[in-house]
Parts: sequence; structure tokens; C-alpha cells
Amino acid sequence: MFRRVDDFKTIWQQEADKTLAVFGAIPDAAAHQAVDPQHRDLRRIAWHLVETVLELPQNLGLRVKGTVGLGPDGFIAAPPPPTMAEISEAFKAASESLLDHIGSWSNTELGRNFSLYGETWTGAFALYVLVSHQTHHRGQMTVLMRQAGLHVPSTYGPTKEGWAEFGLEAPKV
Repeated sequence: MFRRVDDFKTIWQQEADKTLAVFGAIPDAAAHQAVDPQHRDLRRIAWHLVETVLELPQNLGLRVKGTVGLGPDGFIAAPPPPTMAEISEAFKAASESLLDHIGSWSNTELGRNFSLYGETWTGAFALYVLVSHQTHHRGQMTVLMRQAGLHVPSTYGPTKEGWAEFGLEAPKV
């Protein structure tokens, strides 16, 4: 849980950079990869992360802006753009706006109660959920990337391929 706004800002920037690294490792030709046609593909999961950075903070009074606007339901009205570069740019813009707007908060806002999704959450918990949500979907994306035969960038330590970057052999499976 966050106790200081600056702690959130530090963690958010680190996590956003990891998300952008994952987005950057997905070529447009593989962005259609999904578990099956009834589930989100890589492009749609990435776009969902853009939507969430724009939508969830609105419930906290943070008017985060991006390269796209929200529809009347609070979500992006437009479908995902055709390229991962455009999605990355939208995510980066929304993330930067979030960091700008959260700078207006004092640490006491973290303890304030907000109504989100039919529940009462503190500001700190809502920000924790925002980070965790991003990490959760980034994990889904890395599994789909493996299924598509793509290189998965290292995030919290080396991936199978990442060990070589350290001059080491990957652990035996």
C-alpha cells in the first residue's frame, strides 16, 4: 500500500516502463495472438491498459488526459489503433498525464475514501489496484507472446532468453 504520493509515482514510472517494453516487443503481425477468438488478443489487452489509466483515476478526481478521449461510459469509445506503436504512444501519454495529475495530491488523499465499482476504496488502495491491474495484464501478454514465439523482455529478472544478456545459462527446466 502506498503511504506517500511520491512512492506511487516512483513505482508507477517503473511499471509503466516495463509495460512499454512489453508493448515494444510485440510486432504488429503478432498482435492478433489470443488464447482463442473469444478472448482479448495482445492488441486489445494493451488497449485495455490504456483505457484503465484513463478511466480508473477519473474515479479519484484525477482528470487524466491521453491521445484519445473517454466515451460516456467512461471507457475509450474508439477501437484499438492498428499498430502497437500507436498503442504505446497512447499509454505513454496517459501515464505521463497520470503522473502530472497525481502530483496535485497530498499524502492525505491516499487515506481518503472513494467509491469505485460498487465498493469503497482508499486512494492508496485504488492506486495499488491500478499498478496490480497493469502487472496482471502484462503477465497475460507475456504468455501470449510466448505462444506466438516472440522474445519476452525481462521485467523482474531475466526471462529464458534474458540470462544470455547476463552472460549466464538459463536455469534447467
